[in-house]
Formats: sequence, structure tokens, C-alpha cells
Amino acid sequence: MEKLGPRRVGLFNWDDRDRRGFHDELQALLPSHRETLIPSAIPPKQVTIVALRLKYQVEQVIPCELPEDRITQPHSNVLTPAVINTAKSAGTFAGSSDDHGACVVYCLLIAANWCRLQAQLELWDADLHNLRATACEMMAKTIIEQEEDMTYLMQGLLLKRYSVLVDGEPTKAANAIEKAVDLHALRVIGCSGYQKCIGYLWRGWLVQDEDDPSRFVDYKLKTDTRYWAHLDPDRMRVPQYQNAVQIIVSLVYLALYTGAINTINPTGDLDSVESLLYLFTLASICDELAKFYKVGRFYLGFWNVFNTALYAILSVSFVTRCIALANQPGASEREKYNTLSYNFLAFSAPMFWMRLMLYFDGFRFFGAMLVVLKVMFRESLIFFALLLVVLVGFLQAFVGMDQVDENLTAVRFIITEMANAIMGSPEFDVWDKFAPPFGLILYYIYTFIITVILLNVLIALYNSAYEDITQNAIDEYLALFSQKTLQFVRAPDENVFLPPFNLLELVGLSLPLEWWMPKHAYEKLNDYVMAVIYSPILLVTAYMETRSARRVRFNRGRNESDDDTVEVWEQLLDQVDFEGEGWGKRVEGSRPDVVRDGVSVAVEGVAGGVKELKEEIRELREEVRGLRERSGGTGG
Repeated sequence: MEKLGPRRVGLFNWDDRDRRGFHDELQALLPSHRETLIPSAIPPKQVTIVALRLKYQVEQVIPCELPEDRITQPHSNVLTPAVINTAKSAGTFAGSSDDHGACVVYCLLIAANWCRLQAQLELWDADLHNLRATACEMMAKTIIEQEEDMTYLMQGLLLKRYSVLVDGEPTKAANAIEKAVDLHALRVIGCSGYQKCIGYLWRGWLVQDEDDPSRFVDYKLKTDTRYWAHLDPDRMRVPQYQNAVQIIVSLVYLALYTGAINTINPTGDLDSVESLLYLFTLASICDELAKFYKVGRFYLGFWNVFNTALYAILSVSFVTRCIALANQPGASEREKYNTLSYNFLAFSAPMFWMRLMLYFDGFRFFGAMLVVLKVMFRESLIFFALLLVVLVGFLQAFVGMDQVDENLTAVRFIITEMANAIMGSPEFDVWDKFAPPFGLILYYIYTFIITVILLNVLIALYNSAYEDITQNAIDEYLALFSQKTLQFVRAPDENVFLPPFNLLELVGLSLPLEWWMPKHAYEKLNDYVMAVIYSPILLVTAYMETRSARRVRFNRGRNESDDDTVEVWEQLLDQVDFEGEGWGKRVEGSRPDVVRDGVSVAVEGVAGGVKELKEEIRELREEVRGLRERSGGTGG
């Protein structure tokens, strides 16, 4: 049985010890797939001290509220190179030869989270604390972008896992990549070094060390151009390959549904297409139940609830079909339940198609729209909270008018008309005979509150959410893609059996074999089974990895990064000598100073002129003093 599927999971598993004060972990994506806690690369107490040092530094650098653009602008005059260098040295301890500078980026994110928590506790200084959190993110971004050693950047600064102390006990170890996604630190996520690391994880060029789960290492066969060397079922742990399998399975699932809904069986019998459809549904339900059992209530998210609703409708359709089959052919009950089954099946069609967006979020268009929809649904909670209070109040009023004669006769009418008002089609004429004149007056008031006030509030919330996301659409998409990658990386299965293959693992491997078979033999058997079921995918991925290996070798021969590509504007670059032909000198002579603004340059020019004038006055005074001394001190 897989320990936890690497699919879409919103939150992670907490034990009782982790619940105490771990507000910064509430948004984590997945639990660790190992039963033992991953150790921190540095003692948690020292990591906590580094984070406290950085928080103290930020509080001293930003002692009062400032315009945010002074912090976020390039070449900030607040986060100066000296400030950045001081932050880098926060991992150095007096009297110790160990340099813990690799944890500085992680600690800056911890300090940013502390500042945001402090903003919630001290609302009178919320703007100041949020500004300090922004400064922490900008410092982390600057440190990442300034690091030129890619190996140290990825395997040291970004992927080493650390813990801090909370209530005297260490938190679950996490790295800067995970922490930035958990905290939705868009400025850190959007920087080039971070995205390069995400790209390496997505391609499977960086993999978790089997002997030390706290560190990541380079994929050993990254430069191996042999085709058969890459036919390894363990490569199904690579995020892009798992994502491809999920998309293929989702399309097959949709095709089965389309075939089932367009081939109605009047007799009520189950054909092969419908049987496969319900089998896929069973596999998905088992996968969801397994994850909910291991993760708990923190697993629940929008897409989990959406999928659960879809699977529930399909389950009802299957149960009613089974009830129909229990009756004799031609019986009215069989026809009744068979029709009901197909109605439930047809009812789920929109959900089947919308479900595809869950797996297409790797494409930029769908990803950005999903972020917008997610924010809109979150903002809708305000509207529905207000709507619920209004609905309960008016419903009680209308029902009270209806039961004046101690006979409830219009409950269905009341609920229908109230729903019509919410959907924008109220009917006022039908209320003339309902407790006149109070019923009509109350319905006018209800319609005004719903259509004029609450619906406009909802539209304003949607507009605000859409503008906030679209103004920062690129970083939001990068954050979504990073989260998608980490969902596969943070808790990889020891044996990757995606639905519907998880049924094969459950029925054919785990239950009959795992409890008695030696671990080594069981793992080898799993590899054989995975090699068979994923063989079509592995044949393609092995070819892709051989091409990738050739490109990596080519790039290393040019002393370029492994993922470098030769673009159109670079094809003739080696045949141009800008310095030799004098073009570089001409450009240098006409290049403006973009680091300093015009006012600063003008002020420095005036300051230079004043300095020269003071020098001339001083020299003039010296000359006058000399003339006086030569003339014996008399005026001349």
C-alpha cells in the first residue's frame, strides 16, 4: 500500500506535538513519506538563533513605516549591499569554525512569517510588521540572485532542510523551497535561482538522496546517453512524468464517461465501458480515502471537495444501477432505477470537464485562471456569510406570515421565490395575495438587499480579486507551478501507483504479499510490476532523457548551465567582437547611470561644485595670509 500518493494534496499531517503553535506549517502541502522525522541539517536551536538575529536586524534597519517601494525597488537605499552582507553573516557564530550561512534564506522566510504573525497580534503596527516581512523576502531574493555557485545555491541554500524550535521542540524539517511555497512568498518564488531549482526538480535532475532524506543530489545518469540506462521504473517519481500520466488517465477517464453517457443501455445491463468507468471511480475513491486517512482533516481543500462530490454522484449512479439490475428485466422498477442512474450520470458531465483544469494547471493560461478562481471562491465566503444571515431572517419572517392560520401551505413557494430573487429573476405579482400588504413589502425589501447590496458586494469582491491576481499573474503562476512540483517531491511514493493502478497495488501486491515477503524481494517485485504497467510511458521518457543527456553534455562542453538553450539571438554571438570593433566603448560612453536617479546625480554634481568652490576659497585665504605675512602684517 502506498504511503501517500503524490497527487494533489492541500495540507499535511500533524501529530499532536506539531499542533502547538505551528501556525507557519498550516499551509504545508504534504506530509513526509517516511515514518521517521527528517533531521535538520543544523541543530534547530542554532537555526532559531539565526532567525532571531535576522529579525532583529530587520527591526533595526526598518525602525518606522516607510513607503513599500523603497524596500522593493531595485538598488534600494534601505536594503543596501552592506545590509545584505550583514544578513549573510548571520550564520557565523563566535568561537565556532562552522559557517551556517546556508540556512540564512530559510531563516529569512521564518523571520518574515514571524513578522506577519506579529502583524496579526499587534494590529496598531500591522503595516510596519508587514513591511518588515516584505523586507525579509526581498533580502532572501537578493541573496538567491547574487549566488553564482549553482550547486551551493540549489543543494545548500534552497534544498537543505532545517527545523526551528517552537515550545522547546523542533518543527518538521523543511527547506527554503518548501517554506516559500507554504508562505506564498511570491518575491522569492519569482526569482531566477528559485525557478531554476524548481526546473531541476521538475525534470528529475535533482532527486532526494536515498540514504539521507534531508538532502538532494544530482541525478547520476543526467549525462548518460544510453537509451537502456534510462528505462528505470524509479524514474516515474519524476514530477513531469507523473503529471503526464495523470493527464493521460484523466483523458481516458473522460473518454470512458463520454462513451458511457452516449451508449445508453435500455435494459439496464452494465457494458464494458461503464464497468471501466466505475472501476476508475473506485480507484480514485480509494486514493482519496487513503490520503484522508493519513493526512486527516487538513487534507481537505477545494479540489478535494470537488472530486469527492463527483465521486459521490457516480457512486449513487452505480448503486441505483445495481438496484435496477436486482429487478427482473422489463419490470417497471428496473426501468425506473435505470433511468435514475443515467440521470445521475448525466448530471455529473460539467464536473467531469471542469476536473480537467486540475491537471492542466501546468499550462500558463489554465494556471492563472485557477489562481483567479481560487481567490474568488475565498472572497465569496464573505458574501455567503452575509447572505446566510439575510436568508434566515427573511425566511423566518415569511414562514411566520404563512403559519398565522396555523397551517403551513406556502413553504415551497417561499423558498422558490427567494431563490429566484438571488438568481436575478424576482416575481412581485405573485405576492399580492400573500399576507397583504406585509408580504409584498417584505419581498421588496428582501429583493433590494439581495440584488442591489449583496450582489454588488460580490461583484466588487470578484473585481478586486481579479485585479490583484492579474497584476501579478506571472508570479502567481510560478507559485502555482512550484506548488505543483513540490506536491510530487515532498512526499514521493516508494512505489508510484497512480489511480487506477493503485487497485492493482492494493489487491495484487499489498494485501496478499507485503505482510510476509522480504522487503528486498517485495521492492524488486514492485519494480517489475511498475516496469510492465508504465512501459509505454518509460519507452518515451527514456528517449526524452537521452536527448536531454546530449543537451547537457553539449552545454557542459560550452561551460554553460545544464539547462541552457541556444536562442536565435545567440546563434551568431560568437562571431561578433564588440570590444574589438569599438562598439563596446561607444556604448559605455553613452550608457546612462540607471542605479541613481536624476535628482541624486544633480545633487552630487552640486555637492562636487561646492567642494571645489570651498577648495578655491581656502587656497585664496592661504594666499592672502601669505601676502600679509610678507608685508609685515600691514594692510595692503
